[in-house]
Amino acid sequence: MNLLILESPGKVKKVQSILGSDWKVAASVGHVRDLPERELGIALPDFTPTYIPTERGKDVLKRLAALVKDASAVYLATDPDREGEAIAWHVAEALRLKNPKRVTYSEITASAIQAALKAPRSLDMALVKAQEARRVLDRFCGYLVSGPLSRAAGTRLSAGRVQSPAVRLVVERERAISNFVSVTHYGAELTLEGGWQATWITKPWLQDGQEYLLDKVLAEKAAALRAFVVLDCKESESRTAPPAPFTTSSLQQAASNALKFTPKQTMQLAQKIYEGGHCTYMRTDSPNLSAEAVSEIRAFCESQGWPLVDKPRTWKSKEGAQEAHEAVRPTHIEVEEAGDTPDEQALYRLIRMRTLASQLADAVYDVRTLHLAAALDGKEAVFEAKGRVLRESGWKALTATDSATQDEEAEGDTPDNPVPMLAEGASLTAAGGKVLTKKTKPPTRFSEASLVRELENRGIGRPATFAAIVDTIMQREYVRVEKRFLVPTPVGEQVVDLLTGAFSFLDYEFTRGMEDNLDAIAGGKAAYREVMNKAHAQLVSEVTTFTAKYPGQERKAPEATEFVCDTCGKPLVHMKGQRRDGSGEYDFFSCSDRSCNASYPNVDGKPGEARKKPEATKFKCTCGKPLVRRESAKGPFFGCSGYPGCKKLFQVGEDGRPIIDAKKGGKK
Repeated sequence: MNLLILESPGKVKKVQSILGSDWKVAASVGHVRDLPERELGIALPDFTPTYIPTERGKDVLKRLAALVKDASAVYLATDPDREGEAIAWHVAEALRLKNPKRVTYSEITASAIQAALKAPRSLDMALVKAQEARRVLDRFCGYLVSGPLSRAAGTRLSAGRVQSPAVRLVVERERAISNFVSVTHYGAELTLEGGWQATWITKPWLQDGQEYLLDKVLAEKAAALRAFVVLDCKESESRTAPPAPFTTSSLQQAASNALKFTPKQTMQLAQKIYEGGHCTYMRTDSPNLSAEAVSEIRAFCESQGWPLVDKPRTWKSKEGAQEAHEAVRPTHIEVEEAGDTPDEQALYRLIRMRTLASQLADAVYDVRTLHLAAALDGKEAVFEAKGRVLRESGWKALTATDSATQDEEAEGDTPDNPVPMLAEGASLTAAGGKVLTKKTKPPTRFSEASLVRELENRGIGRPATFAAIVDTIMQREYVRVEKRFLVPTPVGEQVVDLLTGAFSFLDYEFTRGMEDNLDAIAGGKAAYREVMNKAHAQLVSEVTTFTAKYPGQERKAPEATEFVCDTCGKPLVHMKGQRRDGSGEYDFFSCSDRSCNASYPNVDGKPGEARKKPEATKFKCTCGKPLVRRESAKGPFFGCSGYPGCKKLFQVGEDGRPIIDAKKGGKK
């Protein structure tokens, strides 16, 4: 019997059905080992990490060890990215596998899996070292900076190598909005016979250094003009190419625009579609498709009578892109519907439409541009009218309902405007005119999807981490959501103010450069120890300077009151303060013995009736202990019954079940 160990338990049934009875398929359920929770776990000067099995990993490794004993060969088929390579290595190390065979595939289909099994390789230690470097850097930032940061603030805070720059982006955007001063400026628009419009070109009328026309009286004179001469009338053609197939980032943005999904929700749905064998791996920053896939897509489009582009399209990847995997696409392009839930099906349709459109012909427009002139205050005022008519729909025939695609191409669109063909020198009279009063607008707040786009544009994070970054800064209550937009909390602003200028990892270019260093380690172009040594030395220096500047404030522990706990008889403490997310204050009594965990509402300065302790649910935490459902000012959530030993929290899904990251344990 051959043993195939993959990452997610959701894939086991599908892959087992493909491989048959000669194989046993099992899952590592994400990571089985990690750095210890209550110590740094990194030995200097070589920066050697100490790994221990996670609570869940202990049981997983025990189960896998039993399967390994009966296996003639062990294949490691964890996800085809850095994180997956590291998980495969951890499994091999923990199980003491002597000759594991590493296989990867970007789609769960019989052909892809069989092809992978025919070409196994050894573990890619450069990829493993790159993931290890990321984990160690994150541990250093969290371990070395969070303590001094908390002491400086007088409250418990945490810093993150990538999360803190993400919070900074949200804080700086909010402050740019608050400091924005709107400018009122003017223009003029004419309406001519036939209902078409022409707009005054104001640029020649601007003063030196002016960006906008501020002279309302002049705009009123322009709007009052009626007699015009045609300067020129030109006809041209414009072509609009389809957007590229989805990368992780563009999929999250399109799903947000078209389907109102959060990045985290999008990745969970894409994971399910991938596990079902319906789409390729969803963590990628390559917009290009494999040659085989392009051939299949073009053949399908041709069979449908759709207009193909002459040559297969390719797209230029962003600088620093990791192109080990092709773009996200359906595994079987002819399948119109896939997925087990309406949300999965909607996301699959979005992926399929974008993939099909990518190999179709451009949309072609006939464009007519007309310039009119009239005298104004001794100068020539020029008005422009532009209109277009769709001549060949090309790919647009498929994507009329893809609002994500529409959003991407909206900027720079030529509006429908029935501009007639007129001869140069012809005279005409405007039917009416109006002044256009405009105001400059502040930048908009980030949505979760637009923050992902900003992170990608700045080279902060990678496809596998975008959704997790956004989710983390919200879980830590440094950022909250208001009407689908991100707003920094007072605590988030405090973190940014204290860290900015003091630590290099808050600098966007530094963070981008560190991501490049990790890529260099993955590509075998940089040494793990060299990168770690430089980063660690700089961080230690910055912590020393920061600690000297902020020696710290003593955080006062809540004082015991005269009241005692009904459960254990120990004194109660009065807990009062501002909620971390800025949503209000908390005010209650709690048992001074944290293992008791009893709490009481504040009723006129005295403890009221003890709050009923939440009962354990059937769901399990990633540490293996039962979860309890709790309520907060922000709504319900699941917390570990092992608190305070385990402080993990989980959001409540639409089905009422806890949402648990697949990398850390999957849905229980």
